[in-house]
Amino acid sequence: MGVSITTVQALRAAAHDAVHLREEGLIRLLDPDIVAKASQEQRGVLTFDPDFGDIPAVARTETPSVIIFRLRNQTPAAVNPRLFRVIGDCESELASGAIVIVEDQGYRVRRLPIRR
Repeated sequence: MGVSITTVQALRAAAHDAVHLREEGLIRLLDPDIVAKASQEQRGVLTFDPDFGDIPAVARTETPSVIIFRLRNQTPAAVNPRLFRVIGDCESELASGAIVIVEDQGYRVRRLPIRR
């Protein structure tokens, strides 16, 4: 959500199976439906919307992984290098289910399901 198609194209160029909701005509899909679709298709969610982390956390599910960007500069030039670093550094966490918050100064990882 809010992530540029340019970022999706960069993921594809790096051999990742990535889709953008706009490409599928689903830009107006509700947040819980986006999370359900991602989980069903074994994909992660890339977003600038912090609410997406709440959906799998509250449901106490293990999927999908969600990467939330909290960056001042939201252009692909700023997002893409951070995204690829997170993908490389957090491969096992993302594969098993995690929420990753990407900020200007670094990133934080919480494994799913979130336990109280």
